[in-house]
Amino acid sequence: MTDSRPHLLGVLAGLFLAAGLVLAAMLVTRAWLRIAESQTITVTGSARKAVQADLVIWRGSFTTEATTLLDAQRKLKVDQAKVEAFLKGKAVANFFFTPITIQELHALVKDESGLAQSKTTGYRLTQTVQLESGDVERITQLDRDSTVLVEDGVLFTPVPTEFIYTKAGEAKVEMLAEATKDARARAEQIAAQGGRGLSQLRAARMGVFQINPRHATQTSAEGINDVTSWEKTITSVVSATFSLK
Repeated sequence: MTDSRPHLLGVLAGLFLAAGLVLAAMLVTRAWLRIAESQTITVTGSARKAVQADLVIWRGSFTTEATTLLDAQRKLKVDQAKVEAFLKGKAVANFFFTPITIQELHALVKDESGLAQSKTTGYRLTQTVQLESGDVERITQLDRDSTVLVEDGVLFTPVPTEFIYTKAGEAKVEMLAEATKDARARAEQIAAQGGRGLSQLRAARMGVFQINPRHATQTSAEGINDVTSWEKTITSVVSATFSLK
């Protein structure tokens, strides 16, 4: 009977050799993939643009108090007429008044037995006037001139004016291209230091927009949309990946 062990050992050796070759091929393939994937450079580019707000929102509230609701309403109506006359005198027409808010005023009053009880002593009525305009300079001056209402007996309190840049959406498209161009220029400088060149753009991810007051540099992961200043700076950031030659 022929001994089959040498034959079996040969078969096993062949199988191990084949498996080793397959494993080696896989390792080489993965190595080439790592090398291919590493032939990229990722940089961050940015673009900045100075803009001016093209819409202003102006608000102011005025308040009256009286012991009865009717008297408070009468006084508020008089003050509303003064506010309206002031705005029309400044050639402002596109304003509106919000609904009136009513607050009861209370005080602790002792009854005959000496117990303190809450009693309605009067009413406080508040109303807000609001307007929107593209004439930023004129409305800014209007805010400063509103002090004459206080001099006229109106308890008028201006709310901080909001300055809005309405073309931010259009600016995003333009600034995305500029930020990508800046990223490519930076990548070329870095690649040149290693004797390499750039090929094609592989990927680009736009960061959030930051709209800050002029010369401010605050950033936020959610993005900043400043409404406190007339002059603003928009910053766009792009993370771009390029393949290397």
